[in-house]
Amino acid sequence: MILDFFNYDFIRFALAASLLGSITAGIIGTYVVTRRMVFITGGITHASFGGLGLGFFLGINPLIGAAIFGLVSGVGVEYLSRFHKIREDSVIAMVWSFGMALGIIFISLSPGYAPNLMSYLFGNILSVSTQDLWIMGILLILVLALFIPFFRLIQYATFDEDFARTSRVPVSLFKYLLAALVALTAVVYIRVAGIILVLSLLTIPQNTALLFSNNLKKIMWLSIGIGFLGSLIGLIISYAWDIPSGASIIFSLVILYFAGSAGNAIFKARKKIKH
Repeated sequence: MILDFFNYDFIRFALAASLLGSITAGIIGTYVVTRRMVFITGGITHASFGGLGLGFFLGINPLIGAAIFGLVSGVGVEYLSRFHKIREDSVIAMVWSFGMALGIIFISLSPGYAPNLMSYLFGNILSVSTQDLWIMGILLILVLALFIPFFRLIQYATFDEDFARTSRVPVSLFKYLLAALVALTAVVYIRVAGIILVLSLLTIPQNTALLFSNNLKKIMWLSIGIGFLGSLIGLIISYAWDIPSGASIIFSLVILYFAGSAGNAIFKARKKIKH
């Protein structure tokens, strides 16, 4: 059965999407978790629902509309919370609810039958196309183009923003660029896991990695490996039991987290006994 699993083109496409996505989410998700931006990412992801609705209403690719809404939401949250002295959680709540409301309004006004939103809400990695893989690849290049040359500066801005500013690091610029990348990553992942589950892909592997290391670079590498392993296991479960792929991937990632947590606890207990 396992050999048959790899014989299908849609499975190979899904595995390629899992690999590209795991690398991108491993890097961006580490930034999200260490900066404690999980709620922001959730707000951006749900706000992009407004863009999906606009795309259906205008008859264009819904993901284009979602990307526009996601970018505006990500940069807008940073701007409003910084320059208008509005609490960040309040801005996120407004953006979140406004985007969802707009999405419902646009979809209700769209001509013809209401579109099937299940693939956007819960994802379907098995329907990933060549075009989707190209988009994921381009996003990964953008992420690497920012993180590889500026990793140390991003690290300073992440863990000690005040020191970074006194060292003349362009913290605000990096925050806007990273907010845009977080938004784009969330939107691209809608195809893989959907709006409901995308937040887990950007947080669960990173929190599992945090069980074993506090080093930013190591957390990224571990997150990439854990993300891809969870995606592979999830796809196999989905194929074997004929259940939705997005949900099975998240289920696998949560199981990996609990397994890592248990293993880490056992290791620490044995270490105490030896000493």
